[in-house]
This record gives sequence, C-alpha cells and structure tokens, in this order.
Amino acid sequence: MSDIGSEEMEEEQGPYLGEYEGERNDRDERHGRGKATLPNGDTYDGLYEFGKRNGQGIYRFKNGARYFGEYTKNKKHGQGTFIYPDGSKYEGGWVDDQRSGFGKYSYVNGDTYEGEWQNHVRHGQGIYTYTETGTKYEGRWDNGKRDGHGELIHANHKYVGIFSGDRPEGKGKYVFDIGCEQHGEYISVEQPQDDKGDDEESQPIVIAKWKAGHVTGLHLQTEDEVAEVTVKEADSESAADAGETIAAEEGDNKAEAENEETTQQKPEATEEPAQGTDQNDEAQEGETTEDKPEETDQAADPATGEAAEEAEQPAE
Repeated sequence: MSDIGSEEMEEEQGPYLGEYEGERNDRDERHGRGKATLPNGDTYDGLYEFGKRNGQGIYRFKNGARYFGEYTKNKKHGQGTFIYPDGSKYEGGWVDDQRSGFGKYSYVNGDTYEGEWQNHVRHGQGIYTYTETGTKYEGRWDNGKRDGHGELIHANHKYVGIFSGDRPEGKGKYVFDIGCEQHGEYISVEQPQDDKGDDEESQPIVIAKWKAGHVTGLHLQTEDEVAEVTVKEADSESAADAGETIAAEEGDNKAEAENEETTQQKPEATEEPAQGTDQNDEAQEGETTEDKPEETDQAADPATGEAAEEAEQPAE
C-alpha cells in the first residue's frame, strides 16, 4: 500500500515511486487533492497531507479489493468501507489499519456480524447471524470468540447462559416458545479419537455436553425488572465514584453539624476565654478528619449444525 519500497528500479533515476497527479505544497510533497498509481499497480484517489494519504479517499487494489473512507498518515483510520476480493464487506470503524470500534461485516456465505471490534477481530458486544439456519448469537465476544454472557437464539427456542472459548459452559437454561424453561448446565467432555499410532500426537477434542435439570414455567421479566437490571448495570460501572461522592458529602454534613454544635455551646463573650474551648476544638478536629421434555437428559448442542464462519481474508 505504500508507494515507497517497490522492487522496480530505474537505473538512472533511482527507485520508481509510481505516478502522481495533483496538488503539492511548498516542499513539493503531495498535499491536497491528488491521484496516484503506486508501483505495485494499486491506485489512490483522495486527499494527501505532507506526502501521506490523509482524509477521505478511495484506494483500489489490483486484486479487486477496494476501500472507501478515512485515512490518517497512510493508514485506514476513522470510518470506512472495505470490500474484499471474495465479495465480503466491512463497514465501520478503523484504527491504525485495523477494524476497531463498531462495525458490520457481511461474509461471503451470507452470515453477518454487527457489533464491536478490536484489533481486526470481533471483541465486545455483538450479534452474529447464521444465514443458513437463521440462528443468532447475541452477547459478548473476546478476541474473535464467544465469551461471556450470551443468548443463542433458534427458531422456536433459545439458550441463555455463559460462553467460554466459543462454547457454552456452566449453568444455563433453554427457553421454549411453548412456555417453559429447562435448566441445567454444560460440561466439557473429551471426545475419543481414532488411534493414529504412537508416532502421532493429537490434541484432545473437547465438546460441550448438556446436562438437563428441572423444568419450570416461563418467567417473563416485567418492565420494572428490566428497568432494575438496567439500573444495576449502570450503577456497577460507577459504584466506586458514587461511593466516594456520598462519603465526601456525608463528611461535609457532619463537619457542618459539629461546627454548629460547637458554636452553640460556646459561652457568651467575657473578658477571659472560657475554659475547655481548646479541648472542644481538639475533639472537633479529631472527629472531622432459564420445554424440552425430560425423556432424555441431553438437549442438542446449540452450536451443532450452524453454518461455519468464513475465514476473514484481509486483502492487505
């Protein structure tokens, strides 16, 4: 993507830096609006600043990929759309040439992910939709994998629980549209493997197995419960700051009350200071310092049968 470092050389004129048509500054640097053809065949049409792509521009790769968006010092930075050679597309935030912030990726198989990104992978809160089955995962992601609290939503039921390493793990529940919930937990089980001989060592295959528990009626959250959860989540983010603020206010109120009490207890002014005043001042200073029927003890793994995610193919 850089127009410096090409292997194409001109014996007399030095390294070939491509072609440029556009504005320049007093130091003959590319500055302002311009069009460039890079040594590798890529093209750029957009803004420059002090010799580097900076601002809005369109970069076209010779392999068919295209980027429309913002640049900062030759790097994709800000809001932009990248269309990959296979036809997949990302629309959203960029930081230092990496997908970061909020964005939507449309994969070549039709799957989509819309949510938070960090360092080019899904990270944070987001929704992944498997187009073949219609299943959705809504929840937390960590370094490209489902991790944390999430919901795997199918056509007529959903699983609610914790995910770890891209698999459900621990206690959770299945919520069925017919009006009941099956509680239970997922346990990690190693799958037996074919004996490939002593010369080959293979990593064990671990799957998540559902251990069914009791069935209850469907619990629907009321508006008050939903509001309460929202308030608790918000409070948890600022509990420390709120505690410090309350403590400070209580301290100020206490100090004011003590000052007022001390003032009221002072005797009327006399020619000589009242005895015990120093002791009162010292004391004041010290004080102020989740209906699967139970015919079986297992339910289908929610991740089985879902469309596999296409590998992301960054063009660069």
